[in-house]
Amino acid sequence: MLTRIDHIGIACFDLEKTVEFYTSTYGFTVFHTEVNEEQGVREAMLKINNTDDGGASYLQLLEPVREDSTVAKWLAKNGEGVHHIAFGTADVDGDSEAIRDKGVRVLYEEPRRGSMGSRITFLHPKDCHGVLTELVTSAAVESPEH
Repeated sequence: MLTRIDHIGIACFDLEKTVEFYTSTYGFTVFHTEVNEEQGVREAMLKINNTDDGGASYLQLLEPVREDSTVAKWLAKNGEGVHHIAFGTADVDGDSEAIRDKGVRVLYEEPRRGSMGSRITFLHPKDCHGVLTELVTSAAVESPEH
């Protein structure tokens, strides 16, 4: 079912400042940046390492671009910090349905487009011991794009 930790999502007020911290402090590199209008965020994916299943592990830094976005509301309530954890899966559709069948609320009826062309869905944090959990099926990524 789940093959790896795909990424840890970190909400921040200033994307450039947060990217600078993680690149200069830990030596992580920016692998990809984009604005996801649907989710109302500007993001940077910082690559940590490759994984045995051909994927990679990342930190996803998220800065809201609209005050009505989920991340903006979360930041207003909680401040900067870990927003969610994402697990990689080869089949986000099938695995989210199997998890739903176990009584966990899946937040999207159908998976949506995520970072770097991936397919994603989220699990309700109240059903996951307080952790907003994302399921990700990565798209093939040949080279970084900024």
